[in-house]
Amino acid sequence: MLMRFDPFREIDRLSQNLWNGGGSTRPLAGLPIDAYRVGEELRIDLDVPGVDPSSVELTVEKNVLTITAERPRTWAEGTEVLVNERPQGRFTRQLFLGDNLDTEAVSAASEHGVLTISIPVAERAKARRVEIAGVGATPEMVEATAS
Repeated sequence: MLMRFDPFREIDRLSQNLWNGGGSTRPLAGLPIDAYRVGEELRIDLDVPGVDPSSVELTVEKNVLTITAERPRTWAEGTEVLVNERPQGRFTRQLFLGDNLDTEAVSAASEHGVLTISIPVAERAKARRVEIAGVGATPEMVEATAS
């Protein structure tokens, strides 16, 4: 379904700790996710509060789904900022998908600050029944009984 190993995750985590002084409680990519299977599809929920759905970009290349979103700064220039904990700017998250998903049929919807991406399981990956031929049967006989 979804590949759990991300070779760059630890490097990202290390660099984030270095740039933020090690005390940051912000999520790794600014876009925390939940991934789960419902019936014959994979669903991915991303928290995107304050993000205009029209600024979200989804791209699929081979088996990599890339989600890019932008959360603009909310205060005017010249404002004295006392606390700045909410992440802002451009965020990107890449997910490595398994070959058993139909990446041609990806769909997405946004509601209440949650982006839900749905990816159906490919037909070739779905369970199917296989006929078992008896002793002495030829492949042509099995094909004729299946029709």
